[in-house]
Amino acid sequence: MSWQSYVDDQLIGTKVVTDALICGHDGNIWAASPKLQATPQELKKMIDSIGNSDVLAPSGVVLGGVKYMYLSGTDRVIRAKKDKSGIHVMKTTQAVIVARYDDPIMPEQCATVTEKLGDYLISVGY
Repeated sequence: MSWQSYVDDQLIGTKVVTDALICGHDGNIWAASPKLQATPQELKKMIDSIGNSDVLAPSGVVLGGVKYMYLSGTDRVIRAKKDKSGIHVMKTTQAVIVARYDDPIMPEQCATVTEKLGDYLISVGY
């Protein structure tokens, strides 16, 4: 399966993810939905901050020029929101999945789909 298929079928196709991308730990985008305009620099900054709430809490998370308020995270996950939309980010062994959702999608729905794909990628070495 191609990286674009993961974005189109496993994320966007679930109807609980509005936009998504998969990139490497260096921020270079492997596949993305057309409306998600993130830069490698934004992604690299986000990836380097995963697990560091001291950096994320005061500065938030910027994706596609939009600043999201950091909600919570772990050493693999970032949760952030802006108004009635938000992002869920999961870092795997070699990749990072970034999923964005809009109202009426619930954050938990987007999180479940994102983390399920992330766990699968980890299980196959990505």
